[in-house]
Amino acid sequence: MTILALEFSSEQRSVAVAHGGKVLSEAIATGDRRGTKAFGLIEKVLAEAKIGREEIEAVAVGRGPGSYTGIRAAISVAQGWQLARGVKLLGISSVEALAAQARAEKIFGRVNVVIDAQRCEFYLAGFDISADGFKEVEALKIVPLDEIQSRAATKEIFIGPEITKWVPGGQNTPPHAATLAQLAEHRDDLCGGEKLEPIYLRETSFVKVPAERSGRFER
Repeated sequence: MTILALEFSSEQRSVAVAHGGKVLSEAIATGDRRGTKAFGLIEKVLAEAKIGREEIEAVAVGRGPGSYTGIRAAISVAQGWQLARGVKLLGISSVEALAAQARAEKIFGRVNVVIDAQRCEFYLAGFDISADGFKEVEALKIVPLDEIQSRAATKEIFIGPEITKWVPGGQNTPPHAATLAQLAEHRDDLCGGEKLEPIYLRETSFVKVPAERSGRFER
């Protein structure tokens, strides 16, 4: 299967194309969280791989957590591709991609995957990683900075985008579209565009506007 992968959950945006589990091309751009350069990156990898748009059979998207703007942009591209070409879609946790990358880099043992959640909070998931594979041993959750720092003091292993800002001994590892493409080759949980959603652990909160401010007055 020929797969186009989009990973925009960190400040490093990447796009990759793979066939049969082999990555044919990957393009990376680093910039602010509000820009994606999606179509330029897509055109670059397709040209390098000598693959036409009509040859893409599936689009894999990194669902985060991370940059909500970037993830939404990637999902929008995937949804548009499905509408135009009828391709299959697949959403993959960016945390899972980071665990897969740690394994590829031979980072073995109990590994903490950490992603900045803003507001002095962090997304944290724990994995047991070995040469044979990786398994989640601590479910993804949001934790405060002091928990990250207390764990770092015990010399636990930390990886993630820009992790060294908070854990000097950590390993900076943004998720890569190439990893998404390889993971997607072995997945069968395909979905329609309407079901492709970012991973976002915070509860949505609404503030009720007083009647006098909304233009309605109670009798």
